[in-house]
Amino acid sequence: MIKDIFSPEIANEVIDRINHIMPNQRPQWGKMSADQMLAHCNVTYGFVFEPEKFTKPGMLKKFVLKTFVKKIVVGEKPYKINSPTAPDFLIKNTRDFEKEKSLLIENIKKVQHLGSQHFEGTENFSFGKMSASEWNIMFYKHLDHHLRQFGV
Repeated sequence: MIKDIFSPEIANEVIDRINHIMPNQRPQWGKMSADQMLAHCNVTYGFVFEPEKFTKPGMLKKFVLKTFVKKIVVGEKPYKINSPTAPDFLIKNTRDFEKEKSLLIENIKKVQHLGSQHFEGTENFSFGKMSASEWNIMFYKHLDHHLRQFGV
């Protein structure tokens, strides 16, 4: 069962886990450094809160995303270890660890503050309209996957 990122308790639990990541911490799998992982997790929120910074998918790409990828992203089944990363989510350069960490915490607090009602029926950049439950799964599952990747 996926935890509810909209609840203050779960949002605080996730933030506490983030606060346990150290800048030089190595992942248990994958190639991302801690700063890259935090930046990678922030992309999800960038699509929500700063969509103008990204290129919207064309009709064909959006069809593929909605038809095949959405099921993986908003389904309750956990992501597989070392599963492929979408190009928009690839972070290849070094990032400021503290800046990315602070931004991710701010993003989680913003989502929690807005609440599930805000996200019910809200258009997703890649997947179209989604339910609050789908938004919750997408937010929590992605964070949990990468926090487990770094052992927290």
